[in-house]
Amino acid sequence: MGCKIKGIALGSVLFLLLPEVCFAADDGDFQYWNTESVSWEANDNLKIKLEEEFRFGNDASTLYYQHSDLGVTYSGLATWLNIGLNYRQIFEESGTNWLSENRPHFNITFKQKFFDWALSNRARLEYRNREDKEDFFRYRNKFTLKTPFKFTKFVIQPYVADEIFYDFNVETLNRNRLYLGFTSRLFSRLKANIFYLWQSSEKSDKWNDANVLGTKLEFSF
Repeated sequence: MGCKIKGIALGSVLFLLLPEVCFAADDGDFQYWNTESVSWEANDNLKIKLEEEFRFGNDASTLYYQHSDLGVTYSGLATWLNIGLNYRQIFEESGTNWLSENRPHFNITFKQKFFDWALSNRARLEYRNREDKEDFFRYRNKFTLKTPFKFTKFVIQPYVADEIFYDFNVETLNRNRLYLGFTSRLFSRLKANIFYLWQSSEKSDKWNDANVLGTKLEFSF
């Protein structure tokens, strides 16, 4: 009788722990990413921005990632160029633990218009200082094409973007993100960005996909 009770108790504990122990993004997992930020224009050429992001996986039911990002962007060199320096602190679930990462990153964004189509290309170099693994540099490049079409009084403007990731420690491209979304101005100081993101990532010679619904809100002062 005692062994039976112990077995039931052990089974109950394992059942309660199982979702936490085994959580990992399955191939084709649906996720929800929510980002909120506040930006302040210190002067005509300098912008300061604080961002918080939360990511939910396992069919958008489990919080597995959070970051805080503080950065400054300078646009005084040329109308077609922005330069930014940021620091990002990340907490991400790994098994039963939450691990931290410190990630400073440097950004150069080139901007241009072609027949009223807005083009931008952001090059990012980031240093990943991770709690449980070796440090390394990663390069990211994001190309965005925003249409000239604007709809309704909220200025809904569609766009498409693609971002590649290159890890210097393994010397390979191991992630790609394809975006399809639109931006909107809800109020004079509040902008919204809603998008679908298809992420394809390589790990252990296997590519896994994630389908992401993303929402962003930015308050500006």
